[in-house]
Amino acid sequence: MELEEIAKVLLRVAWIAGILPILVAFILSSSSRFHQLLSSFANRGKTFSLFTSNKFTVPQRFFLHFYVVAVVWTTLLLLITWLYAMDVELSTIANHLTDGESHIMSKRYIVWRTVFLLLLMEIQVWRRLYETVYVFKYSPTARMHIVGYFTGLFFYTAAPLSLCSMCAPEVVKFAFHCPAEFIVKGRYEVPFLKFDWSGFVNPVTKLGWFPWIGATIFIWGWIHQRRCHAILGSLREHKEHTNEYRIPHGDWFEIVSCPHYLAEIVIYGGLLIASGGSDLTIWLLFGFVVVNLVFAAAETQRWYLRKFENYPRTRGAILPFIY
Repeated sequence: MELEEIAKVLLRVAWIAGILPILVAFILSSSSRFHQLLSSFANRGKTFSLFTSNKFTVPQRFFLHFYVVAVVWTTLLLLITWLYAMDVELSTIANHLTDGESHIMSKRYIVWRTVFLLLLMEIQVWRRLYETVYVFKYSPTARMHIVGYFTGLFFYTAAPLSLCSMCAPEVVKFAFHCPAEFIVKGRYEVPFLKFDWSGFVNPVTKLGWFPWIGATIFIWGWIHQRRCHAILGSLREHKEHTNEYRIPHGDWFEIVSCPHYLAEIVIYGGLLIASGGSDLTIWLLFGFVVVNLVFAAAETQRWYLRKFENYPRTRGAILPFIY
């Protein structure tokens, strides 16, 4: 097994390792020690106040690190994959001229679909970075557990990589080969750098229905998450008011307590559909998003009910009319 294939297996194992403890915590009672331990890792900000110890914690404003890493890493993967797609496109054209093999066309579709997925992810992480800097007003006393911090860093490294797992081995080889070819031949002799860059629109528009249906679902969730984050950001008008919490209202907050988490599930569901649903790695990514956010929503719902006597009892935690 090649190194790239081993990396793909390890990535899947990592997602499974993240999913299983949360599922076990769901099965166990909320009063069990394991459930409470996992909650202490997952809780942050207002829900972290349920725990008195600040040992092994970092400020919640370190969320910024997640999105800086996400933007840099996703952009890097997007650029490399895009260049590789250009190279494959030229190979496809050459094989058309010589009646080449059909597997080239299949590779072409997979690579351009990966570019499409990374473009959607790029839209998501840039918005999250903007919101962290300009929308959210983190309390100076808000904390999160160090385990949760490293989980966030892992997620925003592994999620973009999972989206390109179908062609990751080829992209990695291309990334190592590309600088050497550039040095030896120079910019004007490298074929994919001479490609008509305006032509990238044409392959993306011919990806079929699934990517565009998935993109529509993605944008639907993206818009609602932006609205819900704006509502949350407006609840605390002054950063220095550390205990200033109010019941959020508006948009999906009228039906669930954590609509921003629900929107996140919709966003990654859109990415799953856009991928065609044929890659186990992306399914595991989606599974981790679902179980992690449902677990976090349950803790947030519990906090709201304890904090506010007049909290709307008709709201679910995250899934309307279900949970």
